[in-house]
Amino acid sequence: MSISTADHRSRARAPLGRAGQLTGGRGARSSEGAAAAAAAAAGAGALAYLLPGLAGAWAPLRAPLAIEDRVTGPRGYALTFDDGPHPRGTPAMLDELARRGSRATFFVVGEQVRRCPGLVGEIIAAGHRVGVHCDRHRNLLRLGPLQVAEDLARAQQTIERAGAGDLSLYRPPYGVPNLAALWLARRRRWRTVLWSHWGRDWESWATPDSIAALLTAGAGAGSVLLLHDADEYGAPGSWRRTAQALPRVLDAMERRGLHPVTL
Repeated sequence: MSISTADHRSRARAPLGRAGQLTGGRGARSSEGAAAAAAAAAGAGALAYLLPGLAGAWAPLRAPLAIEDRVTGPRGYALTFDDGPHPRGTPAMLDELARRGSRATFFVVGEQVRRCPGLVGEIIAAGHRVGVHCDRHRNLLRLGPLQVAEDLARAQQTIERAGAGDLSLYRPPYGVPNLAALWLARRRRWRTVLWSHWGRDWESWATPDSIAALLTAGAGAGSVLLLHDADEYGAPGSWRRTAQALPRVLDAMERRGLHPVTL
């Protein structure tokens, strides 16, 4: 049977679907639009989730996200240590701080606390503060919300069991948060604190002189200084160079009429 001219024109105008099947134009466009909108929403959600990670490198993003990197007071600065406790590195820092009558803040890692649980009590007994760094030292941009929640919960439980019962400070690994980490910290009423100056003391090329010079360059009242009392996530033995640099850091800041305070 032959096909009519009208039928032929009608079928010619209809769009082809998969395998050459005829599809309705309006329905196809509606479906594609919904898929595009879903993809755009997913992309926007992923961007929002990862965007806080830029705060570590781009300081102007910190204040809008309620991330701190300064302390108040006319002549104070904050000395902070990450990645411990370490069986030799942490006592070395504590000894020098005690000798100088200085105070600091230690952001500790859950898995390291489980290896050296007694050091948390020693930090607190010496008058320093303890904050949460993480349970396992991983880049949070590679973790989903559930993984972040589990990591923080386990870190909190471990650190509190070791004797730190008034946790209120948080610093994400590598200084790179994501949206879940910030939300979970805020829910716990923790202050998220990064730093204004670092000495790159975890690098293999670092020396006591380079650490002190880089850390104190431009530092003044209100600065938050970053060092590491452990070498688990940096160059082996790096804590020794940090311990040697610490007196030079304290001397440099003292010459500027400044004294270290806890966060």
